[in-house]
Amino acid sequence: MHTYLQANRLRSVANLAFTAVFIIFMANATPVRAQELPGVRQAMQNFINAGDMSGAVTVVTTKDKIIHLDAVGLANIARKIPMQANTLFWVASMTKPFTAVSVLMLQDEGKLKVTDQVSKYIPEFANLKTPSGKPANLTITQILTHTSGLGEGNPNDELKAHTLADLMPMFLAAPMQYEPGAQWKYTQSAINVAARIVEVVGGMPFDQFVKKHILDPLGMTHSTFYPEGEALASRAVGYEKNKSTYVLEAVEQPAFYSGKKGFPPLGNGGLFTTGPDYARFCQMLLGGGVFNGKRYLSGDAMKLLTTIQTGDLPAGFLQTPALGNHGADYGWGIGVCILRRPHAGVASMLSPGTYGHGGAWGTQAWIDPVRGVAYILMVQRPNLNGDASDLRRVFQQTASDGVGR
Repeated sequence: MHTYLQANRLRSVANLAFTAVFIIFMANATPVRAQELPGVRQAMQNFINAGDMSGAVTVVTTKDKIIHLDAVGLANIARKIPMQANTLFWVASMTKPFTAVSVLMLQDEGKLKVTDQVSKYIPEFANLKTPSGKPANLTITQILTHTSGLGEGNPNDELKAHTLADLMPMFLAAPMQYEPGAQWKYTQSAINVAARIVEVVGGMPFDQFVKKHILDPLGMTHSTFYPEGEALASRAVGYEKNKSTYVLEAVEQPAFYSGKKGFPPLGNGGLFTTGPDYARFCQMLLGGGVFNGKRYLSGDAMKLLTTIQTGDLPAGFLQTPALGNHGADYGWGIGVCILRRPHAGVASMLSPGTYGHGGAWGTQAWIDPVRGVAYILMVQRPNLNGDASDLRRVFQQTASDGVGR
């Protein structure tokens, strides 16, 4: 009897020890979440259950505080690494607003004007000719609003570039696509020209300028153009559905955007960041250029950023019949897409004047100045078509409904 009781006690102690270890493990594995808006977590879990993505980080913020922060699913399926609030993502074209803000900061300092010609800072552009043979005379505004007509570089040649300066001859060697200002066409080369102007005028490499003037002051401590060490190891993996098996498979980062030292700090898509970090950038913009009492952009700069500079030109990515022919519903500010008027689908819950940018692997940030909130979605899902995806629509609608309660 004594032996039986002793064995029971030993089993109880073992069970308690196992339970304690399990609780500690789960505490470490489960992301710490801020206040959650109702329904968002389950909405994201539904997409995971359907095999559409491995996981996501979702953030909703006002200018003063984060009102929703959640991480769900896995950042790495093979290694069973859970999404965490501070999981690192390649945000691709969500870098572009940082390039625009950098240019506008230099304008606030009186060092340039967005109406200046590019050739004032990169003299080689003085020889650039339009398709009709006229001098291109590209302006900084045109290169930041995708209305320049500048040609794109050859992708294979671009892989040989080590600096932004190396890319400039490649862009100039490409034939221009159209007469400047004649249309809106998303142009990667032009944004990297803007980043090069930041280097020339700011006196330091583009990534260092962004770090010194935006990332460090805003407290974006997890954000970088060149992830290393633990941050690199814990990065969210990109996954794409196999067209035959419909199973998510890991996808390699595009080499040019891999974040490896030796490639240029790309103003069009080189940033790696986290949901909470990007929220700080959005809070600054929601605050009219002010964050934690410090002014980053003047009122005039904010107006340029958030006011349509492209006239009546159809703009944005939803311009085909399959995507609803919504080009007329969008315009372009300095480095950001601006919603002229809400439309059915992904923009139905947004206010006129909402602005922001998405990324190639499904990330998205929309800043709604009327409601005073920003919606930030972090996923790594190539070819998800983030600008028209059900994932983005469901996240934004569910979060919007939660904010409205």
